[in-house]
Amino acid sequence: MGDNLAAVLRLMLVTDDALLAGRDPVPICQAAVDGGVTIVQLRRKRAPDREVVELATRLVAALPIPVIVNDRVDLALVAQAAGAHLGPDDLSPALARRIVPPGFLIGASVGTADEISRGFTADYWGIGPLRATSTKSDAGPAIGLSGAERLCRAAGDRHCVLIGGVGPEDMAAAFEAGFAGVAVSRGILGDGDVRAAAARFRLAADSNSA
Repeated sequence: MGDNLAAVLRLMLVTDDALLAGRDPVPICQAAVDGGVTIVQLRRKRAPDREVVELATRLVAALPIPVIVNDRVDLALVAQAAGAHLGPDDLSPALARRIVPPGFLIGASVGTADEISRGFTADYWGIGPLRATSTKSDAGPAIGLSGAERLCRAAGDRHCVLIGGVGPEDMAAAFEAGFAGVAVSRGILGDGDVRAAAARFRLAADSNSA
């Protein structure tokens, strides 16, 4: 993705099983893409591996934007996804880098100073949570914008995405703090009109980014 990575990361949709409530994620993600989502992260914590691969494969085929898989590099490779996002308890980005092909996107969750060094071999960092969130039980305590900005500065030239209770009203502050984009679950999937919700986020992003 190279020089286009910042644009790819502008508005990330992170799927959430509770918010999807049993609905097929593919048409919902398509609606979100129509609204302006630029990358989709498939997060299915409790699903069997086969189900994750099947859904990731369907999303890759259906969407004109990159699809990445949460936690699992192996399943992302099988599904021919664009990459994987790795948390502190997952395979380290450094080890992942050894087994993935060139161009495979690796993201790392960074929410504390202790997680900074682990993220140095990732392509981008997901920093947060900005606020307390119910969509990710292991997200850790909220770090607020000042804490997120400190971690973003520690990323050097790596792109960063702000996550955790982010709303369209946070876009100006996020981009001013140096973030390339934001990652959203409830703000889009929790809305009755997914396309319109995504469009509100995208408009705010485009209005405030460099």
